[in-house]
Amino acid sequence: MAAPVTHYENFPVASLLCPPHLRQPIAAIYAFARTADDIADEGDATPAQRLADLAAYRAELARVAAGQPPAARWAAVFGPLQATLRQHALPVPLLDDLLSAFIQDVQKTRDAQGYADRAELLAYCRRSANPVGRLLLHLYGVTGAQALDESDAICTALQLINFWQDLSVDIPRGRHYLPHADCARHGAGPADLLALHSTPNNVLLIADCARWARTLMQKGAPLVLRLPGRAGWELRLVVQGGLRILDKVDALRGASLHTRPRLHAWDWLVMLGRALVM
Repeated sequence: MAAPVTHYENFPVASLLCPPHLRQPIAAIYAFARTADDIADEGDATPAQRLADLAAYRAELARVAAGQPPAARWAAVFGPLQATLRQHALPVPLLDDLLSAFIQDVQKTRDAQGYADRAELLAYCRRSANPVGRLLLHLYGVTGAQALDESDAICTALQLINFWQDLSVDIPRGRHYLPHADCARHGAGPADLLALHSTPNNVLLIADCARWARTLMQKGAPLVLRLPGRAGWELRLVVQGGLRILDKVDALRGASLHTRPRLHAWDWLVMLGRALVM
């Protein structure tokens, strides 16, 4: 059995809306990705330690994918994942893409690097976010280029939304996802961003980045009509959760640099209402 979801998320994960026979496989994928993300991001380990642990985690993925029993260190993650790999023939390269993105995160933070432009950030999202949607479509048995494109748009949007939601957390940690080209276009100075100052230029920058994420989410939203039954309803809430966070980012008018927007009980009612009319 995969571990239950205990982290705060903007959307349901393997909820009651999920088809019952897929709850455990989805929870196994989530636990795999969440554990790797925590290795890359949580605690006080050095970059060298994080990279070593991620390399070991990546090697463990290769081991269980080859049919070897999980080692003790991460057995609670790789036991359920191996069962899911066997039962559903998950594409292992998609899982490996996720790990390559976490490794890149550590390296970028270690070297105090950001992203030059949107193209570079999208290339990162292709590995950090889009594999999750493609893995879910694989479980749902949904294929086709248009469905994959819409899934990629939703997943990239969710990743960007998470960046704009977490500015107040990421920037002090040395993680910079606002593209340099966007900062320059809006005249947003590095010093003000590092100091988490909501200047007029920073307000315009964050609003523009939020619009970018909203456009991508709206591009992918028709996918909810392609997924059968309960899966489609869960995706409606995923989409609306992302859009609701963007509403909050917009309402803060740049103050998301020092205030992290979160979803509360009332927001879930709003999301449900909007999901019903999609």
